[in-house]
Amino acid sequence: MAAALQGVCVTTRRGWKLQLQELEAPPPTPDTSYPPTSSPDSSPLTDSSGFDFPSPSRETSVSASSSSKRQRAPSLAQDAPRVVTRPRKIKKRASTSPYTSGSSSRGESRQRSVALELDEPIYRSDRSRSTSVFPPPVHVLAREWWSLDGGSPGDGFVSAADVVRKLARSYKPYFRNPDDPDNKSFEVESFPTADLEYPNNDANEKFMLLVPKDKDHYNPIMCLEQSLYTIIDSYLSPAQKALFGSLPSKSIPDNTPPPSPSLSPITRPDPPDPSSVLDTPPEPQNLPPQPQNDPPQPDYIRSLQRAIRRRDGPLFLSTLESINQLLRSLKYPPLPSDVFLPAPPNVFTSAVRSWTRGLPDKVVLRIVDETYQRCVGPNIKNLHRYEAFSSEVYGELMPSFTSDIIAATGLNSSSLLMDLGSGVGNVLLQASLQTGCRSYGIELLEGPANVARQQWKQFQKRCQMWGVCTGNVELEEGDMLKSKRVTELMGKADVVLVNNKVFQQSLNEALRAKFLDLKEGAIVVSLKPFVSPNARVTERNVDDICAIFDVVERPYRSGSVSWGSGGGTYYLHRVDRAGYANVKQRFENSRARTARRR
Repeated sequence: MAAALQGVCVTTRRGWKLQLQELEAPPPTPDTSYPPTSSPDSSPLTDSSGFDFPSPSRETSVSASSSSKRQRAPSLAQDAPRVVTRPRKIKKRASTSPYTSGSSSRGESRQRSVALELDEPIYRSDRSRSTSVFPPPVHVLAREWWSLDGGSPGDGFVSAADVVRKLARSYKPYFRNPDDPDNKSFEVESFPTADLEYPNNDANEKFMLLVPKDKDHYNPIMCLEQSLYTIIDSYLSPAQKALFGSLPSKSIPDNTPPPSPSLSPITRPDPPDPSSVLDTPPEPQNLPPQPQNDPPQPDYIRSLQRAIRRRDGPLFLSTLESINQLLRSLKYPPLPSDVFLPAPPNVFTSAVRSWTRGLPDKVVLRIVDETYQRCVGPNIKNLHRYEAFSSEVYGELMPSFTSDIIAATGLNSSSLLMDLGSGVGNVLLQASLQTGCRSYGIELLEGPANVARQQWKQFQKRCQMWGVCTGNVELEEGDMLKSKRVTELMGKADVVLVNNKVFQQSLNEALRAKFLDLKEGAIVVSLKPFVSPNARVTERNVDDICAIFDVVERPYRSGSVSWGSGGGTYYLHRVDRAGYANVKQRFENSRARTARRR
Protein backbone atom coordinates (compact mmCIF):
# COMPACT_ATOMS: atom_id res chain seq x y z
CA MET A 1 0.00 0.00 0.00
CA ALA A 2 2.84 2.42 0.88
CA ALA A 3 4.55 1.69 -2.40
CA ALA A 4 1.38 2.37 -4.33
CA LEU A 5 0.83 5.70 -2.60
CA GLN A 6 4.43 6.70 -3.16
CA GLY A 7 4.09 5.96 -6.85
CA VAL A 8 1.04 8.15 -7.14
CA CYS A 9 2.78 11.07 -5.44
CA VAL A 10 5.90 10.78 -7.62
CA THR A 11 3.83 10.55 -10.79
CA THR A 12 1.81 13.63 -9.85
CA ARG A 13 4.83 15.75 -8.99
CA ARG A 14 6.63 14.65 -12.13
CA GLY A 15 3.62 15.49 -14.27
CA TRP A 16 3.43 18.95 -12.71
CA LYS A 17 7.12 19.60 -13.33
CA LEU A 18 6.78 18.42 -16.92
CA GLN A 19 3.98 20.90 -17.48
CA LEU A 20 5.91 23.77 -15.91
CA GLN A 21 9.17 23.05 -17.70
CA GLU A 22 7.51 21.93 -20.97
CA LEU A 23 9.52 18.76 -21.23
CA GLU A 24 9.17 16.54 -24.22
CA ALA A 25 7.41 13.64 -22.46
CA PRO A 26 3.65 14.08 -23.19
CA PRO A 27 1.01 13.58 -20.49
CA PRO A 28 -1.57 10.80 -20.87
CA THR A 29 -4.20 11.35 -23.53
CA PRO A 30 -7.63 12.15 -22.04
CA ASP A 31 -10.51 9.75 -22.57
CA THR A 32 -13.35 11.15 -24.68
CA SER A 33 -16.09 9.32 -22.78
CA TYR A 34 -17.12 11.09 -19.61
CA PRO A 35 -19.33 10.14 -16.73
CA PRO A 36 -21.99 12.59 -15.57
CA THR A 37 -20.76 15.38 -13.35
CA SER A 38 -22.91 14.03 -10.53
CA SER A 39 -21.21 10.65 -10.52
CA PRO A 40 -20.06 9.64 -7.04
CA ASP A 41 -16.77 8.44 -8.53
CA SER A 42 -15.79 11.90 -9.82
CA SER A 43 -13.61 14.14 -7.69
CA PRO A 44 -14.39 17.77 -6.88
CA LEU A 45 -10.95 18.58 -8.28
CA THR A 46 -11.57 16.87 -11.61
CA ASP A 47 -12.38 19.09 -14.56
CA SER A 48 -14.50 18.15 -17.55
CA SER A 49 -11.61 16.41 -19.29
CA GLY A 50 -11.13 13.87 -16.53
CA PHE A 51 -7.68 15.10 -15.32
CA ASP A 52 -6.80 15.98 -11.74
CA PHE A 53 -4.48 19.02 -11.84
CA PRO A 54 -2.72 19.87 -8.57
CA SER A 55 -2.55 23.42 -7.33
CA PRO A 56 0.79 25.23 -7.79
CA SER A 57 0.42 26.86 -4.36
CA ARG A 58 0.85 23.60 -2.43
CA GLU A 59 2.75 20.35 -2.72
CA THR A 60 0.50 17.61 -4.11
CA SER A 61 -0.11 14.64 -1.83
CA VAL A 62 -2.67 11.84 -1.72
CA SER A 63 -3.20 12.59 1.96
CA ALA A 64 -4.90 15.94 1.25
CA SER A 65 -8.32 16.23 2.85
CA SER A 66 -11.49 16.15 0.78
CA SER A 67 -12.59 19.47 2.27
CA SER A 68 -9.53 21.27 0.95
CA LYS A 69 -10.19 19.79 -2.47
CA ARG A 70 -13.69 21.15 -2.49
CA GLN A 71 -12.45 24.61 -1.52
CA ARG A 72 -10.04 24.72 -4.49
CA ALA A 73 -12.55 23.44 -7.03
CA PRO A 74 -13.82 26.87 -8.19
CA SER A 75 -10.36 28.30 -8.89
CA LEU A 76 -9.32 25.20 -10.79
CA ALA A 77 -12.46 25.41 -12.90
CA GLN A 78 -11.52 28.96 -13.90
CA ASP A 79 -7.99 27.89 -14.82
CA ALA A 80 -9.17 24.90 -16.84
CA PRO A 81 -8.93 26.58 -20.32
CA ARG A 82 -5.37 27.75 -19.61
CA VAL A 83 -4.25 24.34 -18.39
CA VAL A 84 -5.76 22.46 -21.31
CA THR A 85 -3.50 24.20 -23.85
CA ARG A 86 -0.26 23.15 -22.19
CA PRO A 87 -0.37 19.42 -22.88
CA ARG A 88 -1.02 20.14 -26.55
CA LYS A 89 2.16 22.22 -26.77
CA ILE A 90 4.03 19.30 -25.29
CA LYS A 91 2.48 16.97 -27.84
CA LYS A 92 3.81 19.21 -30.62
CA ARG A 93 7.34 19.17 -29.21
CA ALA A 94 7.21 15.40 -28.99
CA SER A 95 6.03 15.25 -32.63
CA THR A 96 3.01 13.19 -31.65
CA SER A 97 0.43 15.63 -32.98
CA PRO A 98 -0.90 15.08 -36.53
CA TYR A 99 -1.18 18.84 -37.06
CA THR A 100 1.49 20.73 -38.94
CA SER A 101 1.20 24.23 -37.52
CA GLY A 102 0.71 25.81 -34.11
CA SER A 103 -2.29 27.87 -35.27
CA SER A 104 -4.13 24.84 -36.63
CA SER A 105 -3.33 22.94 -33.43
CA ARG A 106 -4.88 25.66 -31.27
CA GLY A 107 -7.97 25.79 -33.51
CA GLU A 108 -8.53 22.07 -33.30
CA SER A 109 -8.02 22.20 -29.53
CA ARG A 110 -10.84 24.72 -29.20
CA GLN A 111 -13.13 22.60 -31.38
CA ARG A 112 -12.35 19.46 -29.41
CA SER A 113 -12.97 21.32 -26.13
CA VAL A 114 -16.40 22.43 -27.34
CA ALA A 115 -17.18 18.92 -28.54
CA LEU A 116 -16.30 17.46 -25.16
CA GLU A 117 -18.60 19.92 -23.39
CA LEU A 118 -21.51 19.16 -25.72
CA ASP A 119 -21.10 15.42 -25.52
CA GLU A 120 -21.37 15.49 -21.74
CA PRO A 121 -24.78 14.00 -20.79
CA ILE A 122 -27.33 16.13 -18.94
CA TYR A 123 -29.23 14.61 -16.03
CA ARG A 124 -32.43 15.65 -14.25
CA SER A 125 -30.61 16.17 -10.95
CA ASP A 126 -27.07 17.09 -10.01
CA ARG A 127 -27.29 14.50 -7.23
CA SER A 128 -26.46 10.88 -7.83
CA ARG A 129 -29.27 8.36 -7.59
CA SER A 130 -27.79 6.67 -4.55
CA THR A 131 -27.58 9.85 -2.49
CA SER A 132 -30.58 11.86 -3.64
CA VAL A 133 -32.66 13.05 -0.73
CA PHE A 134 -35.45 15.54 -0.25
CA PRO A 135 -35.08 18.35 2.26
CA PRO A 136 -35.78 17.34 5.87
CA PRO A 137 -39.52 16.93 6.50
CA VAL A 138 -41.43 19.64 8.28
CA HIS A 139 -41.79 19.09 12.00
CA VAL A 140 -45.21 18.34 13.43
CA LEU A 141 -47.13 21.58 13.70
CA ALA A 142 -48.69 22.47 17.02
CA ARG A 143 -52.39 21.73 17.09
CA GLU A 144 -55.11 20.64 19.44
CA TRP A 145 -54.84 16.88 19.71
CA TRP A 146 -57.58 16.51 22.31
CA SER A 147 -61.26 15.93 21.71
CA LEU A 148 -63.74 18.46 23.03
CA ASP A 149 -66.60 15.97 22.84
CA GLY A 150 -67.62 13.35 25.36
CA GLY A 151 -66.40 9.79 25.04
CA SER A 152 -69.73 8.00 24.63
CA PRO A 153 -69.64 6.30 21.20
CA GLY A 154 -73.41 6.57 20.78
CA ASP A 155 -75.61 4.63 18.39
CA GLY A 156 -74.08 2.46 15.72
CA PHE A 157 -70.96 1.67 17.71
CA VAL A 158 -69.41 -1.73 16.88
CA SER A 159 -67.76 -3.25 19.96
CA ALA A 160 -65.40 -6.19 20.17
CA ALA A 161 -68.24 -8.28 21.59
CA ASP A 162 -70.44 -7.46 18.59
CA VAL A 163 -67.81 -8.74 16.16
CA VAL A 164 -67.26 -12.03 17.98
CA ARG A 165 -70.97 -12.64 18.51
CA LYS A 166 -71.55 -12.59 14.74
CA LEU A 167 -68.72 -15.10 14.24
CA ALA A 168 -69.37 -17.24 17.32
CA ARG A 169 -69.02 -20.51 15.40
CA SER A 170 -65.37 -19.75 14.71
CA TYR A 171 -64.59 -19.19 18.41
CA LYS A 172 -64.09 -21.48 21.38
CA PRO A 173 -64.04 -21.05 25.19
CA TYR A 174 -60.82 -20.16 26.91
CA PHE A 175 -61.48 -19.46 30.60
CA ARG A 176 -62.93 -21.86 33.16
CA ASN A 177 -63.85 -21.82 36.84
CA PRO A 178 -61.21 -23.87 38.68
CA ASP A 179 -63.40 -24.05 41.79
CA ASP A 180 -66.44 -25.34 39.92
CA PRO A 181 -65.76 -27.69 36.98
CA ASP A 182 -69.48 -27.77 36.16
CA ASN A 183 -69.68 -24.00 35.73
CA LYS A 184 -70.72 -23.22 32.13
CA SER A 185 -70.56 -19.43 32.35
CA PHE A 186 -67.42 -19.27 30.21
CA GLU A 187 -68.72 -21.47 27.38
CA VAL A 188 -69.43 -20.04 23.93
CA GLU A 189 -73.19 -20.41 24.39
CA SER A 190 -73.06 -18.16 27.48
CA PHE A 191 -71.27 -15.33 25.61
CA PRO A 192 -68.96 -14.41 28.52
CA THR A 193 -68.03 -10.72 28.44
CA ALA A 194 -65.96 -8.15 30.31
CA ASP A 195 -65.86 -4.35 30.15
CA LEU A 196 -62.84 -2.05 29.86
CA GLU A 197 -62.81 1.64 30.72
CA TYR A 198 -61.37 3.97 28.05
CA PRO A 199 -59.69 7.36 28.69
CA ASN A 200 -62.54 9.75 27.89
CA ASN A 201 -65.62 10.26 30.04
CA ASP A 202 -68.48 7.77 29.52
CA ALA A 203 -66.26 5.62 27.30
CA ASN A 204 -66.06 1.85 27.75
CA GLU A 205 -66.18 -1.25 25.57
CA LYS A 206 -67.46 -4.79 26.00
CA PHE A 207 -65.15 -7.69 25.05
CA MET A 208 -66.09 -11.33 24.52
CA LEU A 209 -63.92 -13.70 26.59
CA LEU A 210 -63.41 -16.27 23.82
CA VAL A 211 -60.52 -17.17 21.53
CA PRO A 212 -60.57 -17.93 17.78
CA LYS A 213 -60.21 -21.47 16.51
CA ASP A 214 -57.87 -20.09 13.86
CA LYS A 215 -54.93 -18.35 15.50
CA ASP A 216 -54.79 -15.77 12.69
CA HIS A 217 -58.28 -14.46 13.45
CA TYR A 218 -59.22 -11.66 15.82
CA ASN A 219 -58.49 -12.42 19.49
CA PRO A 220 -60.59 -10.24 21.83
CA ILE A 221 -58.69 -11.20 25.00
CA MET A 222 -55.39 -10.08 23.52
CA CYS A 223 -57.05 -6.95 22.14
CA LEU A 224 -58.29 -6.06 25.63
CA GLU A 225 -54.80 -6.52 27.04
CA GLN A 226 -53.18 -4.38 24.35
CA SER A 227 -55.65 -1.53 24.82
CA LEU A 228 -55.27 -1.62 28.61
CA TYR A 229 -51.47 -1.54 28.46
CA THR A 230 -51.51 1.31 25.92
CA ILE A 231 -53.82 3.40 28.12
CA ILE A 232 -51.66 2.94 31.20
CA ASP A 233 -48.33 3.40 29.43
CA SER A 234 -49.22 6.42 27.26
CA TYR A 235 -51.54 8.50 29.45
CA LEU A 236 -50.25 8.15 33.02
CA SER A 237 -47.29 9.44 34.99
CA PRO A 238 -44.84 6.96 36.58
CA ALA A 239 -46.53 7.35 39.97
CA GLN A 240 -49.94 6.70 38.45
CA LYS A 241 -48.65 3.70 36.50
CA ALA A 242 -47.36 2.19 39.73
CA LEU A 243 -50.95 1.89 40.97
CA PHE A 244 -51.59 -0.80 38.36
CA GLY A 245 -48.41 -2.81 38.76
CA SER A 246 -45.71 -3.89 36.33
CA LEU A 247 -46.36 -3.51 32.63
CA PRO A 248 -44.91 -6.22 30.38
CA SER A 249 -41.62 -5.34 28.75
CA LYS A 250 -42.86 -6.51 25.36
CA SER A 251 -46.19 -5.84 23.74
CA ILE A 252 -48.46 -8.76 23.00
CA PRO A 253 -49.26 -9.56 19.36
CA ASP A 254 -52.93 -8.96 18.71
CA ASN A 255 -53.36 -11.80 16.23
CA THR A 256 -52.31 -14.71 18.44
CA PRO A 257 -54.26 -16.59 21.10
CA PRO A 258 -53.27 -16.40 24.77
CA PRO A 259 -49.99 -18.34 25.09
CA SER A 260 -49.53 -21.40 27.20
CA PRO A 261 -47.56 -21.05 30.47
CA SER A 262 -44.39 -22.49 28.92
CA LEU A 263 -44.46 -20.18 25.89
CA SER A 264 -45.76 -16.94 27.38
CA PRO A 265 -43.55 -13.94 26.51
CA ILE A 266 -44.96 -12.01 29.46
CA THR A 267 -44.86 -14.75 32.11
CA ARG A 268 -43.62 -13.49 35.45
CA PRO A 269 -43.01 -15.28 38.78
CA ASP A 270 -46.15 -15.55 40.88
CA PRO A 271 -46.27 -13.29 43.92
CA PRO A 272 -46.22 -15.05 47.27
CA ASP A 273 -49.74 -13.91 48.20
CA PRO A 274 -52.25 -14.11 45.27
CA SER A 275 -55.13 -13.15 47.55
CA SER A 276 -53.87 -9.55 47.52
CA VAL A 277 -55.49 -9.16 44.08
CA LEU A 278 -58.86 -8.45 45.66
CA ASP A 279 -57.60 -5.75 48.03
CA THR A 280 -59.29 -2.37 47.83
CA PRO A 281 -57.28 0.01 45.56
CA PRO A 282 -55.93 3.18 47.20
CA GLU A 283 -56.95 6.69 46.26
CA PRO A 284 -54.88 7.77 43.20
CA GLN A 285 -54.64 11.47 44.11
CA ASN A 286 -52.40 11.16 47.16
CA LEU A 287 -49.52 8.73 47.14
CA PRO A 288 -47.82 9.08 50.55
CA PRO A 289 -44.90 6.77 51.29
CA GLN A 290 -46.23 3.62 52.89
CA PRO A 291 -44.80 2.37 56.17
CA GLN A 292 -42.70 -0.73 55.83
CA ASN A 293 -45.09 -2.74 57.98
CA ASP A 294 -48.04 -2.09 55.58
CA PRO A 295 -48.93 -4.79 53.03
CA PRO A 296 -47.31 -4.31 49.59
CA GLN A 297 -49.16 -2.59 46.77
CA PRO A 298 -51.06 -5.24 44.75
CA ASP A 299 -49.77 -5.83 41.22
CA TYR A 300 -52.96 -5.93 39.20
CA ILE A 301 -51.23 -6.31 35.83
CA ARG A 302 -49.31 -9.34 37.00
CA SER A 303 -52.46 -10.82 38.51
CA LEU A 304 -54.30 -10.31 35.20
CA GLN A 305 -51.51 -12.08 33.35
CA ARG A 306 -51.59 -14.92 35.86
CA ALA A 307 -55.34 -15.32 35.38
CA ILE A 308 -54.84 -15.57 31.60
CA ARG A 309 -51.99 -18.02 32.00
CA ARG A 310 -54.02 -20.25 34.32
CA ARG A 311 -57.25 -19.73 32.37
CA ASP A 312 -58.86 -18.69 35.62
CA GLY A 313 -62.04 -16.87 34.63
CA PRO A 314 -63.18 -15.63 38.06
CA LEU A 315 -59.70 -14.28 38.85
CA PHE A 316 -59.58 -12.50 35.49
CA LEU A 317 -62.96 -10.83 36.04
CA SER A 318 -62.22 -9.74 39.61
CA THR A 319 -58.80 -8.35 38.70
CA LEU A 320 -60.16 -6.49 35.68
CA GLU A 321 -62.86 -4.96 37.87
CA SER A 322 -60.21 -3.69 40.29
CA ILE A 323 -58.33 -2.18 37.34
CA ASN A 324 -61.50 -0.53 36.06
CA GLN A 325 -62.09 0.97 39.51
CA LEU A 326 -58.66 2.57 39.36
CA LEU A 327 -59.33 3.86 35.84
CA ARG A 328 -62.65 5.35 36.91
CA SER A 329 -61.04 7.03 39.93
CA LEU A 330 -58.62 8.76 37.53
CA LYS A 331 -61.37 9.68 35.08
CA TYR A 332 -63.73 11.00 37.75
CA PRO A 333 -61.65 12.32 40.69
CA PRO A 334 -63.55 13.05 43.94
CA LEU A 335 -65.15 16.46 44.07
CA PRO A 336 -63.59 19.02 46.45
CA SER A 337 -65.33 19.69 49.74
CA ASP A 338 -65.69 23.35 48.79
CA VAL A 339 -68.56 23.52 46.32
CA PHE A 340 -67.19 26.76 44.85
CA LEU A 341 -64.00 25.09 43.69
CA PRO A 342 -63.93 23.65 40.15
CA ALA A 343 -64.17 19.91 39.72
CA PRO A 344 -60.79 18.24 39.13
CA PRO A 345 -60.24 17.28 35.49
CA ASN A 346 -60.06 13.86 33.93
CA VAL A 347 -56.44 12.70 34.28
CA PHE A 348 -56.46 11.06 30.86
CA THR A 349 -57.86 13.99 28.89
CA SER A 350 -55.45 16.30 30.71
CA ALA A 351 -52.60 14.08 29.53
CA VAL A 352 -53.68 14.55 25.91
CA ARG A 353 -53.38 18.33 26.31
CA SER A 354 -49.76 17.88 27.36
CA TRP A 355 -48.80 16.11 24.11
CA THR A 356 -47.07 18.96 22.31
CA ARG A 357 -45.15 16.81 19.83
CA GLY A 358 -48.07 14.84 18.49
CA LEU A 359 -49.85 11.69 19.54
CA PRO A 360 -47.81 8.78 20.89
CA ASP A 361 -47.26 6.13 18.24
CA LYS A 362 -48.76 3.46 20.49
CA VAL A 363 -52.03 5.38 20.74
CA VAL A 364 -52.24 5.97 16.98
CA LEU A 365 -51.54 2.35 16.11
CA ARG A 366 -53.94 1.09 18.77
CA ILE A 367 -56.85 3.15 17.49
CA VAL A 368 -56.10 2.17 13.89
CA ASP A 369 -55.84 -1.52 14.80
CA GLU A 370 -59.01 -1.53 16.91
CA THR A 371 -60.97 -0.01 14.04
CA TYR A 372 -59.47 -2.40 11.51
CA GLN A 373 -60.25 -5.52 13.55
CA ARG A 374 -63.90 -4.56 13.99
CA CYS A 375 -64.58 -3.37 10.43
CA VAL A 376 -62.14 -4.96 8.00
CA GLY A 377 -61.48 -8.29 9.71
CA PRO A 378 -65.03 -9.68 9.40
CA ASN A 379 -65.12 -8.67 5.69
CA ILE A 380 -61.66 -9.78 4.66
CA LYS A 381 -62.93 -12.63 2.44
CA ASN A 382 -65.11 -10.29 0.41
CA LEU A 383 -62.23 -7.88 -0.15
CA HIS A 384 -60.17 -10.46 -2.02
CA ARG A 385 -62.77 -11.03 -4.75
CA TYR A 386 -61.07 -9.43 -7.73
CA GLU A 387 -59.85 -10.24 -11.20
CA ALA A 388 -56.28 -11.50 -11.03
CA PHE A 389 -53.56 -9.42 -12.72
CA SER A 390 -55.87 -6.43 -13.13
CA SER A 391 -55.64 -2.86 -11.88
CA GLU A 392 -58.39 -3.66 -9.35
CA VAL A 393 -56.25 -6.03 -7.25
CA TYR A 394 -56.69 -5.19 -3.57
CA GLY A 395 -53.65 -4.64 -1.38
CA GLU A 396 -52.83 -2.69 1.78
CA LEU A 397 -49.92 -0.67 3.10
CA MET A 398 -49.11 -1.57 6.69
CA PRO A 399 -49.07 1.10 9.46
CA SER A 400 -45.27 1.08 9.68
CA PHE A 401 -45.01 1.85 5.95
CA THR A 402 -47.59 4.62 6.30
CA SER A 403 -45.54 6.17 9.10
CA ASP A 404 -42.45 6.11 6.87
CA ILE A 405 -44.36 7.88 4.09
CA ILE A 406 -45.65 10.50 6.52
CA ALA A 407 -42.13 11.20 7.74
CA ALA A 408 -40.63 11.28 4.22
CA THR A 409 -43.22 13.68 2.82
CA GLY A 410 -43.53 15.98 5.84
CA LEU A 411 -47.31 15.71 6.17
CA ASN A 412 -48.76 18.02 8.83
CA SER A 413 -52.05 19.50 9.96
CA SER A 414 -52.12 22.02 7.09
CA SER A 415 -51.55 19.38 4.37
CA LEU A 416 -53.96 17.74 1.94
CA LEU A 417 -53.38 14.03 1.27
CA MET A 418 -54.96 12.30 -1.73
CA ASP A 419 -55.05 8.51 -2.06
CA LEU A 420 -55.91 7.33 -5.57
CA GLY A 421 -57.14 3.79 -5.06
CA SER A 422 -57.64 4.13 -1.30
CA GLY A 423 -59.02 0.63 -0.65
CA VAL A 424 -60.46 0.38 2.87
CA GLY A 425 -58.98 3.77 3.82
CA ASN A 426 -56.25 2.63 6.22
CA VAL A 427 -53.67 5.17 5.06
CA LEU A 428 -56.14 8.05 5.16
CA LEU A 429 -57.29 7.27 8.70
CA GLN A 430 -53.79 6.86 10.09
CA ALA A 431 -52.40 9.97 8.39
CA SER A 432 -55.34 12.12 9.53
CA LEU A 433 -54.94 10.99 13.13
CA GLN A 434 -51.15 11.02 13.21
CA THR A 435 -50.72 14.45 11.62
CA GLY A 436 -54.15 16.11 11.65
CA CYS A 437 -54.03 16.52 7.88
CA ARG A 438 -57.06 16.64 5.62
CA SER A 439 -57.44 13.47 3.55
CA TYR A 440 -59.31 12.44 0.43
CA GLY A 441 -59.53 8.95 -1.05
CA ILE A 442 -61.27 7.41 -4.04
CA GLU A 443 -61.84 3.68 -4.57
CA LEU A 444 -63.30 1.97 -7.62
CA LEU A 445 -64.38 -1.36 -6.07
CA GLU A 446 -67.66 -1.42 -4.17
CA GLY A 447 -66.50 -3.83 -1.45
CA PRO A 448 -63.46 -1.89 -0.20
CA ALA A 449 -65.31 1.42 -0.62
CA ASN A 450 -68.14 0.23 1.67
CA VAL A 451 -65.68 -1.00 4.29
CA ALA A 452 -63.83 2.32 4.12
CA ARG A 453 -67.01 4.21 4.94
CA GLN A 454 -67.69 1.88 7.88
CA GLN A 455 -64.14 2.33 9.10
CA TRP A 456 -64.39 6.13 9.01
CA LYS A 457 -67.58 6.12 11.11
CA GLN A 458 -66.14 3.75 13.71
CA PHE A 459 -62.79 5.53 13.65
CA GLN A 460 -64.36 8.82 14.70
CA LYS A 461 -66.16 7.12 17.59
CA ARG A 462 -62.97 5.45 18.78
CA CYS A 463 -61.01 8.68 18.63
CA GLN A 464 -63.60 10.19 20.96
CA MET A 465 -63.28 7.22 23.32
CA TRP A 466 -59.52 7.74 23.48
CA GLY A 467 -59.98 11.49 24.00
CA VAL A 468 -58.23 12.58 20.79
CA CYS A 469 -59.28 14.30 17.58
CA THR A 470 -58.44 13.57 13.97
CA GLY A 471 -58.30 15.44 10.69
CA ASN A 472 -61.21 15.28 8.26
CA VAL A 473 -61.44 12.35 5.83
CA GLU A 474 -63.44 12.47 2.58
CA LEU A 475 -64.21 9.20 0.79
CA GLU A 476 -65.55 8.65 -2.72
CA GLU A 477 -66.50 5.52 -4.65
CA GLY A 478 -65.75 5.90 -8.33
CA ASP A 479 -63.21 6.08 -11.14
CA MET A 480 -60.19 8.26 -10.36
CA LEU A 481 -59.85 9.19 -14.05
CA LYS A 482 -63.43 10.42 -14.33
CA SER A 483 -63.97 11.96 -10.91
CA LYS A 484 -64.60 15.71 -10.90
CA ARG A 485 -63.52 15.80 -7.26
CA VAL A 486 -60.10 14.40 -8.16
CA THR A 487 -59.66 17.12 -10.77
CA GLU A 488 -60.76 19.76 -8.29
CA LEU A 489 -58.42 18.68 -5.49
CA MET A 490 -55.36 17.72 -7.53
CA GLY A 491 -54.12 21.29 -7.75
CA LYS A 492 -54.43 21.70 -3.96
CA ALA A 493 -52.84 18.41 -2.89
CA ASP A 494 -49.56 18.35 -1.00
CA VAL A 495 -49.11 14.57 -1.20
CA VAL A 496 -50.68 12.13 -3.66
CA LEU A 497 -50.41 8.41 -2.91
CA VAL A 498 -50.80 5.89 -5.74
CA ASN A 499 -50.44 2.21 -4.89
CA ASN A 500 -49.76 1.31 -8.52
CA LYS A 501 -47.88 -1.92 -7.89
CA VAL A 502 -50.23 -3.86 -10.19
CA PHE A 503 -51.67 -1.01 -12.25
CA GLN A 504 -51.77 -1.63 -15.97
CA GLN A 505 -49.55 0.57 -18.11
CA SER A 506 -52.57 2.29 -19.65
CA LEU A 507 -53.78 3.41 -16.21
CA ASN A 508 -50.34 4.69 -15.22
CA GLU A 509 -50.11 6.64 -18.48
CA ALA A 510 -53.54 8.17 -17.91
CA LEU A 511 -52.55 9.27 -14.40
CA ARG A 512 -49.47 11.07 -15.68
CA ALA A 513 -51.63 13.71 -17.35
CA LYS A 514 -53.42 14.34 -14.04
CA PHE A 515 -50.15 15.30 -12.38
CA LEU A 516 -49.74 18.39 -14.56
CA ASP A 517 -52.20 20.15 -12.26
CA LEU A 518 -50.07 19.58 -9.14
CA LYS A 519 -48.64 22.63 -7.44
CA GLU A 520 -44.93 23.29 -7.05
CA GLY A 521 -43.42 21.14 -4.31
CA ALA A 522 -46.23 18.56 -4.23
CA ILE A 523 -45.08 14.96 -3.84
CA VAL A 524 -46.42 11.84 -5.56
CA VAL A 525 -45.73 8.58 -3.72
CA SER A 526 -45.94 5.39 -5.75
CA LEU A 527 -44.80 1.77 -5.73
CA LYS A 528 -43.69 2.05 -9.36
CA PRO A 529 -41.98 5.15 -10.78
CA PHE A 530 -43.73 7.38 -13.29
CA VAL A 531 -40.28 8.49 -14.49
CA SER A 532 -36.86 7.00 -13.82
CA PRO A 533 -34.90 8.53 -10.92
CA ASN A 534 -32.30 11.05 -12.14
CA ALA A 535 -32.98 10.12 -15.76
CA ARG A 536 -30.70 11.39 -18.51
CA VAL A 537 -32.30 14.17 -20.54
CA THR A 538 -32.56 13.30 -24.23
CA GLU A 539 -34.46 14.49 -27.31
CA ARG A 540 -37.05 11.83 -26.58
CA ASN A 541 -37.90 12.74 -22.98
CA VAL A 542 -37.02 16.43 -22.62
CA ASP A 543 -40.67 17.40 -23.15
CA ASP A 544 -42.16 14.42 -21.29
CA ILE A 545 -45.11 15.14 -18.98
CA CYS A 546 -43.35 13.74 -15.92
CA ALA A 547 -40.11 15.61 -16.57
CA ILE A 548 -41.33 18.08 -13.94
CA PHE A 549 -40.61 15.47 -11.25
CA ASP A 550 -37.45 15.14 -9.21
CA VAL A 551 -37.56 11.46 -8.24
CA VAL A 552 -36.04 9.66 -5.27
CA GLU A 553 -36.05 5.90 -4.78
CA ARG A 554 -36.45 4.64 -1.21
CA PRO A 555 -36.56 1.14 0.30
CA TYR A 556 -39.37 -0.22 2.43
CA ARG A 557 -38.84 -2.93 5.01
CA SER A 558 -40.19 -6.46 5.10
CA GLY A 559 -43.75 -6.67 6.38
CA SER A 560 -44.66 -3.24 5.00
CA VAL A 561 -47.28 -4.48 2.51
CA SER A 562 -50.06 -7.05 2.67
CA TRP A 563 -49.21 -8.92 -0.54
CA GLY A 564 -45.75 -10.11 0.46
CA SER A 565 -43.39 -10.51 3.39
CA GLY A 566 -40.28 -9.18 1.67
CA GLY A 567 -39.05 -5.62 1.29
CA GLY A 568 -39.04 -3.48 -1.81
CA THR A 569 -38.77 0.07 -3.09
CA TYR A 570 -41.11 3.00 -3.44
CA TYR A 571 -40.69 6.35 -5.16
CA LEU A 572 -41.13 9.98 -4.18
CA HIS A 573 -41.81 12.31 -7.12
CA ARG A 574 -41.54 15.97 -6.15
CA VAL A 575 -42.85 18.61 -8.54
CA ASP A 576 -39.86 20.83 -9.39
CA ARG A 577 -40.74 22.95 -12.39
CA ALA A 578 -37.94 25.41 -11.64
CA GLY A 579 -35.41 22.59 -11.73
CA TYR A 580 -36.93 21.25 -14.93
CA ALA A 581 -36.73 24.69 -16.55
CA ASN A 582 -33.05 24.86 -15.67
CA VAL A 583 -32.37 21.41 -17.08
CA LYS A 584 -34.29 22.16 -20.24
CA GLN A 585 -32.40 25.44 -20.71
CA ARG A 586 -29.10 23.60 -20.38
CA PHE A 587 -30.28 21.06 -22.91
CA GLU A 588 -31.42 23.74 -25.37
CA ASN A 589 -28.09 25.56 -25.03
CA SER A 590 -26.22 22.35 -25.66
CA ARG A 591 -28.36 21.60 -28.68
CA ALA A 592 -27.78 25.10 -30.07
CA ARG A 593 -24.01 24.83 -29.67
CA THR A 594 -24.07 21.47 -31.40
CA ALA A 595 -25.99 22.96 -34.33
CA ARG A 596 -23.50 25.84 -34.70
CA ARG A 597 -20.58 23.44 -34.59
CA ARG A 598 -22.01 21.41 -37.43
